[in-house]
Amino acid sequence: MEFSSQPAASLWAPFRIAPSFSERPWGFQDLHPWYDKVAEGAPLGEAWLTGDQCVAMTGAHAGKTMAALFAEAPESLLGRLAPHQGESNPSPLLIKIIFAKEKLSVQVHPDDRMAQKYGDPRGKTECWYALAAEPGAQVACGLKPGVTLDEVKAGIEAGTLESSLNLLDVVAGDMIFVAAGTVHAIWPGSILLETQQNCDLTYRMYDYGRGRELHIEKSLEATRLVTGAGKIKPNELLDRTILIDGNYFRVERIGVLGGRASDRLPGEDEFLPGLQYLFVADGAARISGTDFKPFELPKGAIAAAPAASPEFVVEDLGGLELMRITPRWPAA
Repeated sequence: MEFSSQPAASLWAPFRIAPSFSERPWGFQDLHPWYDKVAEGAPLGEAWLTGDQCVAMTGAHAGKTMAALFAEAPESLLGRLAPHQGESNPSPLLIKIIFAKEKLSVQVHPDDRMAQKYGDPRGKTECWYALAAEPGAQVACGLKPGVTLDEVKAGIEAGTLESSLNLLDVVAGDMIFVAAGTVHAIWPGSILLETQQNCDLTYRMYDYGRGRELHIEKSLEATRLVTGAGKIKPNELLDRTILIDGNYFRVERIGVLGGRASDRLPGEDEFLPGLQYLFVADGAARISGTDFKPFELPKGAIAAAPAASPEFVVEDLGGLELMRITPRWPAA
């Protein structure tokens, strides 16, 4: 294994990650003002911020993919207490932004047990944070009370599945939890920051005639008629807001007030994170420290602060809305 010749103190300093853009039939041709990105062919629907193929832009490991970094040094990134050592893909979270110009498919994701039954390491529980929303924006999250699995199957066959879905109005700042097994769909009108288990298993139930593969049998197996999905009320603290704190991830808005040192990021409770992802939802930030070259994060950018990171400072360059996303480990 080869590493940079930089001093150990800076080897795992915070670093910015370049997004990777994914084509989707329901996406946009132009992702401005979030990104200086225009589709060259098919529409763009997702910006993957921490995907395995995403590349470090700054620091000792600039040019390496996240997959390569997690393979080389999972403990340096996650901390020695993380239970994923020895996995072929120890990266626990995939964070991305969803840009929906049209309705996504109606779909469901498997839980860990079902995913492992079919040879995958983990299922897909996720959450959506509304970065922006137009008046009247909605998402479908779960089934209406009393809907049966036979009715779901009949709705798939008849093309009437939407009538069984529970609809939620969305405004900017909403946090929506989508447990594995929840039938769901994202509709146009909002820009969503999605945090999920690092898994890309999606079982499509209905796709509005786009001609893509459907996964009827597995989607019905994965479906839970009742889940804990829905809007999550924020927990307002003095120095931050906990938007969601679940088995797999914690998502927070962090107050910076000019500048904030890393030793004050954890807050006033017992939770001291290992790996931290710092995402700029609005404004701009600079991350600096004595052991590494400073770098800036514009709106829509993300940085990783590994567990082995030296101390650093986050500075507000104007209008900063900073979010922190950290992996959590379900109880054994």
